[in-house]
Amino acid sequence: MTDSMRRRGLTAASALLGGVLVLTACSGGDADASGGKDTSQAKVDEAAAKKSSEAQITITPKDGSNNASINNSAAVTVRKGTLTAVTMTSQDGKTVDGRLSADKTSWKPSVQLERSTTYRLAAEAKDSDGRIAHENASFTTVSPANSFIGTFTPDDGATVGVGMPVSINFDKAITNKAAVQKGITVSSSSGQEVACHWFNANRMDCRPEEYWKEGSTVTLQLALDGVQGASGVYGVQQKTVTFHIGRNQVSYVDAQTKQMKITQDGKVVKTIPISAGSPENKTYEGQMVVSEKFKETRMNGATVGFTDDDGKGEYDIKDVPHAMRLTNSGTFIHGNYWGAPSVFGNVNTSHGCVGLQDKKGANDPSTPAAWFYSHTLIGDVVVVQHTGDKTVSPDNGLNGWNMDWAQWKAGSAV
Repeated sequence: MTDSMRRRGLTAASALLGGVLVLTACSGGDADASGGKDTSQAKVDEAAAKKSSEAQITITPKDGSNNASINNSAAVTVRKGTLTAVTMTSQDGKTVDGRLSADKTSWKPSVQLERSTTYRLAAEAKDSDGRIAHENASFTTVSPANSFIGTFTPDDGATVGVGMPVSINFDKAITNKAAVQKGITVSSSSGQEVACHWFNANRMDCRPEEYWKEGSTVTLQLALDGVQGASGVYGVQQKTVTFHIGRNQVSYVDAQTKQMKITQDGKVVKTIPISAGSPENKTYEGQMVVSEKFKETRMNGATVGFTDDDGKGEYDIKDVPHAMRLTNSGTFIHGNYWGAPSVFGNVNTSHGCVGLQDKKGANDPSTPAAWFYSHTLIGDVVVVQHTGDKTVSPDNGLNGWNMDWAQWKAGSAV
């Protein structure tokens, strides 16, 4: 080999070896050329971090959650940024309306969610430099099998009589009564003390010691969302209801004199002849609250145990006029067009109801029954006396007034 060829080969080898050294340097090392400890990869990571948005989005409930609240679960918040877009859809693809806060840092649905439904949330936010961040999550709300609802009376905005209790019937048996009761508040503008009483695992009524003060406003607050009522069963309601107390009307039915005296604010405003239950079918005694009103309704004896030998009702009247319910078991105060006018004020002939003279069709406003019907509110009290029968059970209708205050408060769970 000539010297020139040897020199060319050494030069090529040196160049190749130099390339290896360059490649090795690009693949990393524990010191740079100046002896510092920063690596090229660290610089790349630092540059990448500077390009990421600082906005930090949080979606609740967490992705994959189940048994979520239908009231308070869904929410989107952001730190170090503002929300630019939030989309929430149900499992059938319907968009859920929502509200963005004024400062654009939070979002919530503006409607109550459905039970046993899967929802998906997608959120976008930007930081102060306009860099975008995204977050997604899905969750499933509590199922009917794992939740309870309380059906309450009276309705929101109603005007009722002074005897109207707050009555709540739960669709699941409540075993954790104290927790549920603590989630329910009943108060009156009159300042009257209100106590609640559990009749059973499904019903709780609330009332003051004496009748509500006329003209007052009663507020019912249900804060039951997430409250455990029984094992694996949670509340879902969160709402406030108000109703108003009208004039103080209490009517007194005397089965001996066969007269009813209607009082307002303690003064007798009218006396109406009546016919109460016969000696064989006495009317309950006690304080009874009007819970329903029907201009006309059907009354069939078979539904309350009055049957003939053939099993059919002893009576079946399809158009009983001006009927007002006093008990769940079938006691009404109602119009009677089939009895002779001479009956009222003289003879007790009914199967346990209190009858007032009326006309068929319920269209004559001049009859005693029509007058009483038009002057009666849901929640008015009818006190029945001197029938010779037992006092109506406090849970038979809205009739908790037949329990003294000490007994009533003893039925509280808190």
